[in-house]
Amino acid sequence: MNMKKQEKVQFVIDTLEKLYPEVSIPLDHKDPYTLLIAVLLSAQCTDVRVNQITPKLFAIADNPYDMVKLTVEEIADIIRPCGLSPMKSKGIYGLSKILIDQYKGEVPADINILETLPAVGHKTASVVMSQAFNIPAFPVDTHIHRLMYRWNLSSGKSVVQTEMDAKKLFPINTWNKLHLQMIWYGREYSPARGWKLEKDIITRTIGKKSLINELLKTNKQ
Repeated sequence: MNMKKQEKVQFVIDTLEKLYPEVSIPLDHKDPYTLLIAVLLSAQCTDVRVNQITPKLFAIADNPYDMVKLTVEEIADIIRPCGLSPMKSKGIYGLSKILIDQYKGEVPADINILETLPAVGHKTASVVMSQAFNIPAFPVDTHIHRLMYRWNLSSGKSVVQTEMDAKKLFPINTWNKLHLQMIWYGREYSPARGWKLEKDIITRTIGKKSLINELLKTNKQ
């Protein structure tokens, strides 16, 4: 079945809406600050592990004022299981101090300011914008990057390109929910490892032909 690009986009939106009419944010948090810290911790770490660690950290410090009472070393000790703890603990301490000194302890709803905070990259800032402030953003994680390539909606060259393509293709009013739906879909139906085409209805219907053929060949062997 030859679908036009716009029909493919609509198929993705409709299918994800059927599968995930309600979506939750995979990281436990209660406000913009705790979400910011959780997203920062999730770099090269699973959301499941982050959700195991943040209750310990937030029991001691769930706001910038309490966070800066801890030393960088104390923060690092708590978050060590998340990996990259030297860099992440410096970032958490540093950004907490900046929020107190410059923003009255509040997380600003401005992507450009967020991206200037220590250890906060574009993806982290985008997640906070969309999920804490409900301002349209399209954070691209490994799942979305993989899906956009498998669905032949992006070249897969870089996450920057994937984000630009996603923003061009999908209507702005779908972004905040859609990127979460895609993450859940990627985990459940189209994972990086153990990928089964019969489960993956979207890739099966609109995906890159060469990828599908390759997968079918591998599965036959």
